[in-house]
Amino acid sequence: MIVYDKNLLNNLALVEEANALEAAGFISKKQKVLIKKELPAFKRQSNILVRLGFFLLGAFLYLSICGVIALIGLTGSNSESTFFSICCYLFAIIGFAGAEFLGHQKYYEHGLDDAFILGALLNTGFAIAITTEGYELNIAVFVAMASFLMYRRYLHLLSLLVFCIAASAVVFYGMFEFGSIGEMLIPFAAMLLSVLFYFFTKRIINNLKENYYYKGLLLANSYCLVLFYLSCNYLVVRELSVELLGSEILPGNDIPFAYFFYAFTFIVPVLYLVQALKTKDRIMLWASFLAIGFSIYTVRYYHSVLPIEVALTLGGLVLFAIAYFSIRKLKDNETGLTFKPDRINNSNAILNAEALIVASAFGMKPEAKVPDSPMNYGGGGFSGGGSEGTF
Repeated sequence: MIVYDKNLLNNLALVEEANALEAAGFISKKQKVLIKKELPAFKRQSNILVRLGFFLLGAFLYLSICGVIALIGLTGSNSESTFFSICCYLFAIIGFAGAEFLGHQKYYEHGLDDAFILGALLNTGFAIAITTEGYELNIAVFVAMASFLMYRRYLHLLSLLVFCIAASAVVFYGMFEFGSIGEMLIPFAAMLLSVLFYFFTKRIINNLKENYYYKGLLLANSYCLVLFYLSCNYLVVRELSVELLGSEILPGNDIPFAYFFYAFTFIVPVLYLVQALKTKDRIMLWASFLAIGFSIYTVRYYHSVLPIEVALTLGGLVLFAIAYFSIRKLKDNETGLTFKPDRINNSNAILNAEALIVASAFGMKPEAKVPDSPMNYGGGGFSGGGSEGTF
């Protein structure tokens, strides 16, 4: 299914490991360069700015090809409406063909391939929208299928993110098919989906043998954390009820299950924080901090309980307490989440420590420069300073 040579994918993992080791000081730059020369690699851009530049170049190339086809189709077609109904399908086919060609040419995370892959997905959505006259469920289903196939074929992380969003949209719009009961159960359906998908991806990660799937599974697993919190966040549920479902909330009234959504908004960030500290999960820790901030914003959005200066002061005290107890909890940890400096950094601390260990093991002492003696001795022809057999 994967278009790339799996040996090249394994080599890429080794090269990335070599970069990490070189950054940590375990190997030298020459050793890293030697490793890269010995391992065949992709045409890849690790610099995000350079990759963005190639993406813009690829987008220009993709649009140019689509523009030429559009001009040919408009000049040779008697009915413009007929051509416009199929042009997006042609553009999507061009995107798939370009991605396949670049994949066989060993372009991976380069920028050019990003333009064709994302262009193919975008035109797929437009094509289905034109065909179904904007029927959201069909659009979400076909985009989810196309994006998942693109990830499986090209290991494209943005395609997997598109798949996660489209799959959530499938559940969201699918619940509309059940009428008012389905609309009321949308938050709970999204919550259930995120829980099932989270444990599913977590299980695959724990039993994973192919390293090149790790980043994608980690992205999907992290997306589930975000979806789970937002699915029943009070602000999200209330505003979507007003905007999408047309619910009218009169003064003094509230949305159904309001107490549950309020409790969920504050309990889940705390659970994320506790679980992150317990399992040493850094991504969940970041998610808990973001969720805590958004929970505070949710309350401030509807209730101005305190003046802004008082609220900021109390918020600072709460954050200080969280930071203090987190440091107390993590300061003695040697692995996982820890307050100690990361060994994988650009400092020379490891090299200095290595030199000290070697010196202590062999009983060596650092050399000191001996100051020049104020006495000038002679040649020393026979023995002793200045003894040349003459006075």
